[in-house]
Amino acid sequence: MNAPVLADWRKIGKSKSELVVCPPFVYLEALKNLSTKKLKHLKLGAQDCFWENSSIGGGAYTGEVSPKMLKSAGVEYVIIGHSERRKYLDETDEMINKKVLVALKIGLKVVLCIGENLAIRKRGINAVKNFIKEQLRKDLKNLSLNSKSSILNSKLIIAYEPIWAIGTGKACKSEDALEIIKFIKQTLNSKFLILNSKVLYGGSVNGKNITDFVKYKDIDGVLVGGASLKPKEVSEIIKKVG
Repeated sequence: MNAPVLADWRKIGKSKSELVVCPPFVYLEALKNLSTKKLKHLKLGAQDCFWENSSIGGGAYTGEVSPKMLKSAGVEYVIIGHSERRKYLDETDEMINKKVLVALKIGLKVVLCIGENLAIRKRGINAVKNFIKEQLRKDLKNLSLNSKSSILNSKLIIAYEPIWAIGTGKACKSEDALEIIKFIKQTLNSKFLILNSKVLYGGSVNGKNITDFVKYKDIDGVLVGGASLKPKEVSEIIKKVG
């Protein structure tokens, strides 16, 4: 439930990279007009959404926030399947798949989080790749073939976040992250016909190690967690990425 942090806006204004702020739901309205003429590349995202846009015929979903609600609040991006929601809220791949489908249908850009735990990592790189491939198969199930080339290339972003690296301060080695991200892109291309996909790295990213990841052209950006709560870290990340 990371709260928004005000970094050095002068550095944000000079950055050439697209920056997405994903605060808790209660802050979305306050940050609705984040993007201005001077900060066109600063966008608003949400940390999650529900898999229904309406309660009509489907029951009441008290406490949930639909993709349609997010869009009306000025949200362009939504994070789905974050490892913490999978772990602490028991979100299944089936639930995540339904969220992905409805969010894409309503026109939101989806940041789908996938990644292995430490037990799988210890079994070797092939075990990791098999796990990642299965996650993608389940989470992207039932996507319309007609939508893949026109919508998914611009609306679907994958975030590779090895669970064992999140919140531990022990980021995945950049060369290891690169290998898995290349594999993800190959899988999206061969299994889902998604070309020119964008894949981020997430897991203990900070101002010191950010350049280790973004120096590779196949790593399209980063999903920042704990460091996003520290203004100085955010400014440093923006400076190095931009």
